Amino acid sequence: MYQQVSYSDQYTFFQKLRSFDLVLLFCIITLGIISSFSMYSTDGGELLYHSKSHILRFLIFFIMMFFFSFLSIRFWHAIGYLFYIVVLGLLIWTSFYGVTSSGSKRWLNLYFINLQPSELMKIAIIICYAKLYHRLQINNVNQIKNLVIPITILVLPILLVVSQPDLGTSILIALSGIIVMWLAGINIKYFIYTFLTFLISTPFIISFLKPYQKLRILTFFDPDKDPLGAGYQIIQSKIAVGSGGFTGKGFLKGTQSYLEFLPEKHTDFIFTLFSEEHGFIGSTFLLLIYAIMIFRIIKIGSDTRSFFGKLFCFGFGSAIFVYVTINMSMVLGLLPIVGSPLPIMSYGGSSMLATMIGLSIVMSAKIHSRQTVS
Repeated sequence: MYQQVSYSDQYTFFQKLRSFDLVLLFCIITLGIISSFSMYSTDGGELLYHSKSHILRFLIFFIMMFFFSFLSIRFWHAIGYLFYIVVLGLLIWTSFYGVTSSGSKRWLNLYFINLQPSELMKIAIIICYAKLYHRLQINNVNQIKNLVIPITILVLPILLVVSQPDLGTSILIALSGIIVMWLAGINIKYFIYTFLTFLISTPFIISFLKPYQKLRILTFFDPDKDPLGAGYQIIQSKIAVGSGGFTGKGFLKGTQSYLEFLPEKHTDFIFTLFSEEHGFIGSTFLLLIYAIMIFRIIKIGSDTRSFFGKLFCFGFGSAIFVYVTINMSMVLGLLPIVGSPLPIMSYGGSSMLATMIGLSIVMSAKIHSRQTVS
């Protein structure tokens, strides 16, 4: 286990302010600006509902992230289990009293925001696991009792999210947890056994999927089979990305978007709109911003003294990489369509809130990098 070193760090406000990772802040602000212009474009070049709401949420959650960053890394460690329990409770509450939309019960109406607890669970599972494995010796993580508890912690929210139904988000929650388990030192043989079991059980699992979920899988293999139905979204998405070419069609000049060929362009398919307008060059720049962000998160994790901070930063940085990869692969037709928003870029208050909470914990690890967690 990572050796803890006692350290008393009574930083002043200005010392904490100077300890902020300016490169990471620059990436967050840049993504916020790009996403605001992209959302403005989805509203047809006007400040309408989606663009106004997205910009307001980014400003509010960015300010929240800024002030949450001043909280001690010990505070985040202390509330690790509580955070998970609260979000799990919200998931249970959603299953009974949630808002139903398009056949799914995923949201809680909090008046000022329709909260999607499953998005918060992506962060809750990482912080919970980081606290859990913080105290475990590396040679004890593979003991049966230390495998049953983490698996139970992971399976409970997955079952609740699948029942909403929201298969895509449940997969992302599972991946977030599995990443931290692997980083904590779980033997790779358990992952191989799990993968083989999943592979063998695939036909049985598919039989429990909803009809539209089965259709998405079939559409992935052959979108042209139903070009005006299930395959329409992915076909139009690939046309839009390809038509952007090297330099793009220009801001507010994306024909696929403006002629309404591309549905849901403000949520999971925001990258499609951006790629059509700004082409290969713009897409590469966006990828570079995400790459720098992930690198800085991993770097902060490497520099912090607390094993809890290291696990969280490594887990969160890896999760951001997975979210970006899945979203972009999805809109390019390389993966089946799942509910995977692009961090900060996609419209959605719950996703933005979860991402900003994660970033505030990372920034806290940077500011309090010399602080240990007992």
